[in-house]
Amino acid sequence: MLVEMTELLGRQIYTPDGRLLGEVDNVVVDVEAAKIDGIYVDETSPMLVEDSRPTNVPYRWVSAVNDVVLLKYFPKRVSLKKAPARGAKDVAAPPAQ
Repeated sequence: MLVEMTELLGRQIYTPDGRLLGEVDNVVVDVEAAKIDGIYVDETSPMLVEDSRPTNVPYRWVSAVNDVVLLKYFPKRVSLKKAPARGAKDVAAPPAQ
């Protein structure tokens, strides 16, 4: 069954263990390779993605597309890496002499 890209919009996305990630808001296309590269989710579940941040799910993680999108892989929880504060200095003591 072939599905048009525009038909993906608005479909719910579920993780392999059945948790709702969100809905397809856009499709990311690799024009040169003429293939879908990912699906963009604007409002994600706060249980799965820290602060309900928008997420681009790689299309290689998609297992099936029908009435819903089923993923074959999704991390247990997506969190943001905290960048070190600017101007922060190491607090390590100088070597003993």
